[in-house]
Amino acid sequence: MGLTPGHATPATPHRVVVNLSHASLAAQFSEQMAIAVIPIVAVVALGASAQQSASLQAVNTLPFLLLSLPAGLVADRSRRKPLMIATELLRAAALFVLFALFHARVLSLYTLATLGFAIATGTVVFSVSAPSLVAAMVETGDLLTANRRLEIARSIAYTAGPSVGGIFAGWASGVFAFLAAFVLSLASAWFLARLPNEAPRPRSRRALAHELFDGVRFIARSTHLRPIVATAFVFNTSWYLLLAVFAWYAIHRLAFAPSAVGVALGVYGFGMVGGAFLYKIIAKRLVFGRQILLGPMSAALASLLMASTALTHSRATVFLAFFLFGFGPIVWTISTTALRQVVTPRDLIARVSSVIMMATFGARPLGALLGAFLSTRLGMTSCLVGAACGFAIQLAIIVFSAPARLRSIEGLDEARAETRSAKTMTFATENHEE
Repeated sequence: MGLTPGHATPATPHRVVVNLSHASLAAQFSEQMAIAVIPIVAVVALGASAQQSASLQAVNTLPFLLLSLPAGLVADRSRRKPLMIATELLRAAALFVLFALFHARVLSLYTLATLGFAIATGTVVFSVSAPSLVAAMVETGDLLTANRRLEIARSIAYTAGPSVGGIFAGWASGVFAFLAAFVLSLASAWFLARLPNEAPRPRSRRALAHELFDGVRFIARSTHLRPIVATAFVFNTSWYLLLAVFAWYAIHRLAFAPSAVGVALGVYGFGMVGGAFLYKIIAKRLVFGRQILLGPMSAALASLLMASTALTHSRATVFLAFFLFGFGPIVWTISTTALRQVVTPRDLIARVSSVIMMATFGARPLGALLGAFLSTRLGMTSCLVGAACGFAIQLAIIVFSAPARLRSIEGLDEARAETRSAKTMTFATENHEE
């Protein structure tokens, strides 16, 4: 199981998942509060324009692009528990500084962007380390259940975090949202400290550059992971194109109050909670490949509804769209995470996860910058139309892919054989040279 012999309390998969899900709930709640409040504070308290708000979003998502690969390599080479605790404390420190500066009324857009970068760094390390930790401690047959527990925790955070953040944004300009997020990050670090200790990881003799790009080469050879990454990349580019301008669009075009912006983002989280809790029922009614398709289909429909608000100015349509953005994609996340954990060798999971994070979450600054460009050159409506086009493309990518044809998780035996062969091809030359 990869745990230190003689640990005071024997670790069980259930205990690991419970502690990790609690840590995830606190960390994601902290992150979602910050994500919801930062653009609102920028627009309302600091007078940011739509272009400045989109640029702020781009800077705050750069860690996903710049740090994902190095974080995956470190997570595969070292003990994940202290690594996750250290970066969670970094997030807590950034949040406390943000609270102090905002309370003292000396916060600027540049400082807000810098601290947002530090906050996102904690999310990067947590996200690439957690799947590897679960795969090391949970049997293959229990992966869907374990991932579902973790996604329920994340979904609750996505539901309550933005809503609470939106409420704080309408009270005292949102200053106490950052203090609450700071406390939650400390709580996450405490839950992580309760995880069992891992045994020392064997030291690799392979070149650092080779290990850094192992995940890239592995995904490039996998017919099951390539379309997953491509779909997620386009999805996230489109999603952050929309999110980059949503706060400004909702406040200035749809007459939303700051708290209503938080509620809309909370409805997105509510959709995630619904999808996660209903996953067992969905899994019984849909074959595995259809579960994977549900997310891109739901997002494509939601984007059309969102684009229609440029004509209708309907608040109810906004809420429905955000619900669909959460409901289908959470089913995608549960199923594709299990797919990745099954077809990937365990000593490579963190690096593969880091590549997927870099390609998907790294698309966030691209989407945000695209939002800044389109809103400046062509107007706000072009951002909504552009997002809808992107969501149509991501659906087209996955519909004709190998994952969409899988009938069950048990049917991944063939995929496992394929990826083991890919791993042998990938690493044979390096091992021979050693």
